[in-house]
Amino acid sequence: MDAEELLEKYAKGERSFNNAQLSGIDLKDADLSGIDLRGANLTGSDLNETTLNKASLYGADFSRASLLGTNLIGVAGNSVNFSFADLSGADLSMADLNGANLSNTKLDNANLSDAKLSSVSLTKASLKNANLNRANLSNSNLTRANLTGAELIQVNLAGANLQGVNFQRAKLRGVNLSAFNLSGVNLAEADLGAANLTGTNLKKACLEGTNLERASLQKANLMMAGLEGANCLKADLTDSQTYGWNIKNADFTDAIMPDGEIYESEISQPEIDYKPQTSQPESQIGTSMTRKIIRTDKAPAPVGPYNQAIAASGTMLFVAGQIAIDIRLNDIVYTDDVTKQTEQVMANLEAILTEAGATWLDVVKTTVFLKDMNDFAAVNAVYGKYFDAETAPARACVEVSRLPKDVLVEIDCIAVI
Repeated sequence: MDAEELLEKYAKGERSFNNAQLSGIDLKDADLSGIDLRGANLTGSDLNETTLNKASLYGADFSRASLLGTNLIGVAGNSVNFSFADLSGADLSMADLNGANLSNTKLDNANLSDAKLSSVSLTKASLKNANLNRANLSNSNLTRANLTGAELIQVNLAGANLQGVNFQRAKLRGVNLSAFNLSGVNLAEADLGAANLTGTNLKKACLEGTNLERASLQKANLMMAGLEGANCLKADLTDSQTYGWNIKNADFTDAIMPDGEIYESEISQPEIDYKPQTSQPESQIGTSMTRKIIRTDKAPAPVGPYNQAIAASGTMLFVAGQIAIDIRLNDIVYTDDVTKQTEQVMANLEAILTEAGATWLDVVKTTVFLKDMNDFAAVNAVYGKYFDAETAPARACVEVSRLPKDVLVEIDCIAVI
């Protein structure tokens, strides 16, 4: 079947093209939303900028195909073969690709957020600067994959094979990598703030310039690891193995060291009355953020992921209230699911914080607005994933009669950076 015949049949309403022989076909820029290509052969085809959202791709073969910038939002493609294909800049958000073959696939700058990628082969795949936020990569094989600069916030990597992966400059904040084998892995300049690395094998790993602030490294193997210039502020290294590690210029301020002692600098720096030379007005010069948790037994103790008060100084960031709008659809999502709405709200807040150069650790105050206070437990369960109860911001939560676009939850926040 050639492109002209397929497009003619599609235009007449036909959607089923099961097992079609379409090798080398040119369907560039075509709109094939909802098409059924189960078992079809599209090897070497040109599908650049094609719209295939919500298409059925079960068992289809796209090996060596070109899908640059292709719209694959919400496709269902269990066991689909994309090996050696080029999907750079493609949008695969919310796609179901469990069991797919993506080995040697090029996915640079692709959007794979919320995608189902369980038991997928991504060996030697290139995912530079890809968005994998909230994707499920459980039991997948990422051996020697290149994830330089990729975003993996809230990604599920349970049971995944990460041998030889390049995580340089990757965003892995809060990710669970407990007991993983990451020996020799490149994590230089990656963001592993608040990540769970308990019992992880990081022997000979490259962690130069890596952010490990508040990370859990209890019983981790850091033998001969390179942590030169790493930020280990308030990290927990209790019982970790550290023989031969390189920690030149690393910051261990308030970290729990392997012997259980809190690290304190032996030499205090003298105070210097010095103002840096700058062309900026003094009012525009940023100040470094300081943060202090306020606790007193003379007021009610927190009963959730928040603190009584935070004393902070620095540049204040006021983030407007966010609701469950997905920018990909430009509309409200999960109208009847408060848990899913909360996840979208937190993702929207995180995007704004990131753009401002802030993180959840910089947030000092939040306000949660609920349509129904009976939803509090569900909202709090999602909210609690983003904050450590010990350092969480102050919070207020109120029930209101109505929220914009009749959503179920809205959250705003104040950060200090």
